[in-house]
Amino acid sequence: MGYRLLRAEEAHWRPSNQMGVLNTDLGRQLGTETLGARLWRIAPGQASTRHRHYETTEIYVLLEGTGRIRIGDEVLTLGPLDSLLAEPDTVRQPFNDTDADQLWLVMGAPNEAVASTLEMTPEMLAHMYPDGPKALPPELGGGTLD
Repeated sequence: MGYRLLRAEEAHWRPSNQMGVLNTDLGRQLGTETLGARLWRIAPGQASTRHRHYETTEIYVLLEGTGRIRIGDEVLTLGPLDSLLAEPDTVRQPFNDTDADQLWLVMGAPNEAVASTLEMTPEMLAHMYPDGPKALPPELGGGTLD
């Protein structure tokens, strides 16, 4: 068969390992090997991890809400259907300092060999998460998530 279908009601949503952000791993559920894709629902006061990748280029598409993302030292505000490309070694962090949910579609390729923080070596964690895997942006008070 040349396609796979994942119905919205069948998608498995769960909180992320580090920041507790609700997400669904579309790529894994659809069985893709070369393309990563997730939906992230970032609630007010939440942030995704501040991270970078070794090889993966990511495209962020804001589907709902007003999106805020720190990329390098710059903070960008995105509106619905705006998109952003982040190169592998560029540090990025979507966050929500608004009063409404944000829904992001994040796609990346190639997939990292190790994507789960639970499987990373200390060296990999230090590279991927330069401030640690639970760092909050200044807009949400800085520090780290408990």
